[in-house]
Amino acid sequence: MKSLASSGRLDLPLPGSGRTLERWRALAEIAYEDTVLGRLAEAHADAVAIMAELGGGGVDADCPAAPSGEIWGVWAAEPPSPVLRARTMSDGWVLDGRKLWCSGASMCTHALVTAVADGQRALFAVPLDRAVAQPVPETWRAVGMSESDSGAVDFDNAAARMVGAPGEYLSRPGFWHGAIGVAACWYGSACAVAEALHRHAAAGRADDHALAHLGAVTSALSAARTSLSAAAHAIDADPRDTAGGGRVRARTARAVVEQAATETLDRVGRALGAGPLCGDSAHARRVADLTVYLRQSHAERDLAALGRDQAEKEFSWLPGR
Repeated sequence: MKSLASSGRLDLPLPGSGRTLERWRALAEIAYEDTVLGRLAEAHADAVAIMAELGGGGVDADCPAAPSGEIWGVWAAEPPSPVLRARTMSDGWVLDGRKLWCSGASMCTHALVTAVADGQRALFAVPLDRAVAQPVPETWRAVGMSESDSGAVDFDNAAARMVGAPGEYLSRPGFWHGAIGVAACWYGSACAVAEALHRHAAAGRADDHALAHLGAVTSALSAARTSLSAAAHAIDADPRDTAGGGRVRARTARAVVEQAATETLDRVGRALGAGPLCGDSAHARRVADLTVYLRQSHAERDLAALGRDQAEKEFSWLPGR
């Protein structure tokens, strides 16, 4: 991550800047190279975009960057328990309690963290001083995405700055724009998995069944790419989501990409068998990482939410209506 940051590869156009597809292409390329790095890069870029939006900077065509040496996470998972709480002090806010699902827990220098403040969910920027923000050992035992270090962090009187107003993290237009950045990383990682099957076929080793799987993977990833491209253009045309289509757009794009990535994992495995999973450590790691990463989706619950959204609209087969 430090190498990516110092190279400028994390300095991405903001969503809605007119260059949203460029942003997602950059994230997909990083995830293609390494799924874990893609996950961490997406969070860092999302944090920068959130602060630009809620800090009053608005959407700009430039590529904002975090200060040199800073690596940011976005820790906004809200399981029923434990509950991280924020309280006011004479000189600002402090956080106390445990936060789960903190990707980059040991490597991030700063994080945007959701916590309960006066009974409301709010977002806070927190410098991760290990004296007051301590990663909890043995809380991340995953095989896939193991290097993402997404365990728990205990906060003890950790100084924090509220970002935006309570509830604004979820209500802002950029929340749904940013949600598609995750799908761009899924897409990049799925392309890396698919490449193993393409190499197999290009070398003339594929039978008709394997070629059929390659054809299906090609069409699925093409649909995912088209969905991402269409979403990017729609966001750039309406960055403030004045038309109110952001939520359905994001849920649709994520569903299309998740389905394509899931089909890619399944078909590549069926076409190539156990060989590359057992004899090619890089491929095996990609498969394991993507399998876990896709579970950042909520599967049928997300599809049900999309179905409810769609049921509230007038039906049409025609796009854009």
